[in-house]
Amino acid sequence: QVQLVESGGGLVQAGGSLRLSCRASGVIFGIITMGWYRQAPGNQRELVATITSGGSTNYADSVKGRFTISRDNAKNTVYLQMNSLKPEDTAVYYCNAVVSAGFRTYWGQGTQVTVSS
Repeated sequence: QVQLVESGGGLVQAGGSLRLSCRASGVIFGIITMGWYRQAPGNQRELVATITSGGSTNYADSVKGRFTISRDNAKNTVYLQMNSLKPEDTAVYYCNAVVSAGFRTYWGQGTQVTVSS
């Protein structure tokens, strides 16, 4: 089992910045990929960014150049630095981890990000 706890969400004006954190605990040695997804009201959950254990990253086109995902393996924590935020970035952001055993997926409880215009 892997437990994921997110923090760092909040309310920010358009153009502002926020940094989300997600700390993993439990059986973490098998984590191969961690990432962030988001879900706005009435929409499906969508990928924001992922990072592999080797440091390879992947971003949604809508956040490229504005968001940066990073990982501190010593702290078992993944970060999402969000700059130049837009109202359309408003959503609940979920941390995600995929483990090598059966490629099982774990989710955090989510953290609200609200960007005002």
